[in-house]
Amino acid sequence: MSRYSSFSFVTSVAALTLWGFAAALPGRIGLAQSGQAQKRSNQHRLRGGAPDERRPNPGRIILPPDSPQLLLLKTDAVQLADTPVDEVVAPGRIEFDISRVTRIVLPVAGRIEQVFVRLGDSVTAGQPLLAVDSPDAAAAIAEWRQATANLTQAQASLTKVTADHERKSDLLAHRAIARKELLASEFELTQAQTSLDQAQASIEHARRRLEILGLNPGVPGQKVQVRAPLSGKVIDLAITPGEYRSDTSVPLLTLADLSQVWVTSEVPEKLIRFVETGERVEVTLVAYPGEVFTARVVRIADTVDPKTRTVRVQAVLPNPRGRLRPEMYGTIRHAHGRRALPIVPAGAVVRDGAESVVFVERDRGVFERRRVRLGNAFDDRVPILEGLQPGDRIVVNGAILLSSIAGR
Repeated sequence: MSRYSSFSFVTSVAALTLWGFAAALPGRIGLAQSGQAQKRSNQHRLRGGAPDERRPNPGRIILPPDSPQLLLLKTDAVQLADTPVDEVVAPGRIEFDISRVTRIVLPVAGRIEQVFVRLGDSVTAGQPLLAVDSPDAAAAIAEWRQATANLTQAQASLTKVTADHERKSDLLAHRAIARKELLASEFELTQAQTSLDQAQASIEHARRRLEILGLNPGVPGQKVQVRAPLSGKVIDLAITPGEYRSDTSVPLLTLADLSQVWVTSEVPEKLIRFVETGERVEVTLVAYPGEVFTARVVRIADTVDPKTRTVRVQAVLPNPRGRLRPEMYGTIRHAHGRRALPIVPAGAVVRDGAESVVFVERDRGVFERRRVRLGNAFDDRVPILEGLQPGDRIVVNGAILLSSIAGR
């Protein structure tokens, strides 16, 4: 073959090859574009949107039947429940009943001989708490003995003066003495009676002092024992044996009867009209989740706190087992009237800005965003005032997932 013929053959083959590649190129480009479009379409379907992101119903989310996200969602029907109409819910805390708390002070100055209790001990009324060696004890016994002697003397003097008066009265009747002698006898009789009255008052005072100190006047060298005025627990102890205390106004220990406590709450001013003295309130405590205690309102403050715009409410709460401890935190709840309302779990409600939203299941994989108006939550459930009807199926688990999908 000539050189010219060889060059023409090669040129023809190259031209045919280039023409075939150019003819096939639009199809390959179209297939690639089609694959990318399908991929975008699938992604939009997983997000519940149309391929071109123009949705006919922005509040509707559609998940494919084979979407793994459906496995994360749980739905349930909305039920009716009896719920409070006018309800007071406010934070509260446990406090001591001040009428059942006493601070023990020394009745006399002296040295602490013994302390019979420890911090946290339970005591009964009349039980000895501590013993004090005090010179005032000996003085009290001496005072009682002196008063006893004075009383004996006054009684003897009155007996003698009374006999003299009777004798002089008889003599005057027989004109044996002058009348002025009888008048003098009557004056002596009055003085003797007055002395007896004073002696009786002194001995009563001495006896009462011995009773307060718990002393027996017939036993020498006694120690003053301080006893519990009520049954309760030792919640504060600030004394040890061997100390000398002269200040009888400083508390040595504190006793509290915890069989009954107070629950104190700050109720908002706008809700205080629903609370009255003597009414019952329900109390829940952080320490005992799921338990409800019942208290009775005993006091409503006469003034409003100007800073918080709240009114202090105190209720009596029985505590027979001693489980309720001061400063425990909780919530009080009080209601007037009840009515049936749709109830949903608290986890079914999603906050979207200022709105509260739930997701209603319209069909398998089809969900509708629904705005609702809420009542006061209780026991992890929320009453729905507007937006739902009994029987509506809503997402009760996974609502946050749908909310994130809807926000894309």
